[in-house]
Amino acid sequence: MDINERIDLIRSDRWIAFDRATIVLNRLISLMEMPRQSRMPGLMVYGSSGIGKTMVAKRMESLYPSQYASEIGVTRTPILLLQAPPAPDERRFYQHILASIGAPMWGRHTVSELEVRALSHLRDMGLKMIMIDEVHNLLAGSYREQRRFLNMLRFLANDLCVALVVFGVNEAVDAIRGDEQLARRLDEHFLPFWEDDVEFSRLVQTLISAMQLERGSGLNVQSLRTILGVTGGVTSRVFTMIKALAIEAIETGEERITDEAIQTWQPVWAKHSWTIRRQPLPAFQ
Repeated sequence: MDINERIDLIRSDRWIAFDRATIVLNRLISLMEMPRQSRMPGLMVYGSSGIGKTMVAKRMESLYPSQYASEIGVTRTPILLLQAPPAPDERRFYQHILASIGAPMWGRHTVSELEVRALSHLRDMGLKMIMIDEVHNLLAGSYREQRRFLNMLRFLANDLCVALVVFGVNEAVDAIRGDEQLARRLDEHFLPFWEDDVEFSRLVQTLISAMQLERGSGLNVQSLRTILGVTGGVTSRVFTMIKALAIEAIETGEERITDEAIQTWQPVWAKHSWTIRRQPLPAFQ
């Protein structure tokens, strides 16, 4: 590829497998492979914004694409990935489901009418998993609205016999746990900030390898600590920094990410927003 094609590839939104994301992905795959039962287990994946939750959700969706069954004229959709509405609104959520599967309902309808229509379509699709991203949006509603929305999610999972998976920030955990029946059904998987350890070193090495530079980038320990400090241990920012450094290396002809480039790199986000983890870091083992 020429320079522009390589840069476009780096900038593209593509899956780059690293240990932490693969662990979550494998848990989701195991849920998909589980035989259908009346009370399907589920999973709640939570962590700070930018830690990689949405990336995993989209990757999981891509592994089980919709397929049209011409013999019966139905599109089989194993996974339905939705974003929670800005507030816990049942009507809006059912409308979002119908729009996502290409079956919108026009005009004014009751919540029960939207529910019946959505369930009918979802049963025909052969659905096995519902994934809801940004589930922390339910915190925008009152306590009563949150309970009603969580009851609706539990009802959908029960009625369709599908696995329910939700993704949200740390604050949403208490809301989910507030519904005891739903909380018992959802295992929890926490995604923390990255630390100054071997796992973070492997992440950086994996990302640099995916940039497909022509020369190896042998970074020292101080460079790894600088990356961690600048990004605050947030996955999306680590990706942004490594991609920017790789593009710079291609444009300058260096074809590798150097320790000097890391020390002089300036983040694109505001300075006050990347001081979230300014604390002494332990030495690498």
